[in-house]
Amino acid sequence: MSTSRRDFLIAGAMAGGAAGLGIFPGKATASLRPRNTRALKILILGGTGFIGPHQVAYALERGHTVTLFNRGRTNTHLFPEVERLVGDRNDDLRALEGRRWDVVIDNSTARPDWVKLSAELLRDSVDRYLYVSSRSAYSDTSRIPMTADAPTHTFESTGVSPDAERFPYGLAKVLSENEARRVFPGRATIFRPGLIIGPGDQTDRFTYWPVRIHKGGEVLAPGERSDPVQIIDVRDFTEWMIRMAEDGHTGTYNVVGPANPRPMAQLLYGIRAVTTSETEFTWVDADFLADHGIRPYREMPVWRPPHDGFEGFARFDLTPEVERGLTFRSLAQTTLDTLEYHFSRPPERQAELRSGISLAREAEVLAAWHGR
Repeated sequence: MSTSRRDFLIAGAMAGGAAGLGIFPGKATASLRPRNTRALKILILGGTGFIGPHQVAYALERGHTVTLFNRGRTNTHLFPEVERLVGDRNDDLRALEGRRWDVVIDNSTARPDWVKLSAELLRDSVDRYLYVSSRSAYSDTSRIPMTADAPTHTFESTGVSPDAERFPYGLAKVLSENEARRVFPGRATIFRPGLIIGPGDQTDRFTYWPVRIHKGGEVLAPGERSDPVQIIDVRDFTEWMIRMAEDGHTGTYNVVGPANPRPMAQLLYGIRAVTTSETEFTWVDADFLADHGIRPYREMPVWRPPHDGFEGFARFDLTPEVERGLTFRSLAQTTLDTLEYHFSRPPERQAELRSGISLAREAEVLAAWHGR
């Protein structure tokens, strides 16, 4: 990538205080959607992880006042102009007492006890509660198309006791949703994102593909070319959350994209179009990959073949979400910004992706495929 392009994006990242994470906002979208409500007072529980800084930057860009509540241990240098309240969601919410906000955004992981405590404390202190759940809340993704009324996990479906010390991730998300709705009836907004991708992502679940394709050579491409994919750029997700807060929408929404599922071939060829590498894709069928221990969504991130109960995993009907303003960046923009973020990381981090397979393992599987 050219130095001028990287310098341009680094300069853009300085806006909003996000440069410390190597987060590159890409093209701003706020000007495309004028704020049509008064400025809000927004409380964000967390705000310093992956999605939080994007929420903060966009909310500030649109003229809102933001308060962060967290333990004050992560990325404390970000957004020095933003009010910070220090506490612990396990047992110390005192900093939230006696205050008033219009909206609270809960970015917590799968901790229904955290949601219960914060929601009950804030019941009369905020107007609406926005909770970040997950597509993993669904117990059945075989429906085509998938919609927000699809079945979700229960104690019975998971075989887990209500007295268990820990709950499976999907069930814990559902229980967290239920707490938000219980305490804020008619005032809760639940977001169920799929795989969140883009600059700032530490999991490398999407980053694997731009980085691998950027290296060039023969690339193992999983499954069928037509296997559908729906993911979401972190900025499309977080910016939509802020606009939903402005508009006052409540209910439950899925957050993946694009609205028309993208075939796996289109994803990989679209990523390749951003690079200048000489790349050749070799498509290997799902059964062969399974026989060689290559699992969907693990060694082959993003990809999930549409069978065996996952027929609707990447076939969500996003009509309600699009009607309420969900938009999608181009794959080219997401890919370019993801690569810029990746190459801004320390060399040792660039060398050790947390998802995907190694070049050596990929070569082994490809050799076995060619010699079958």
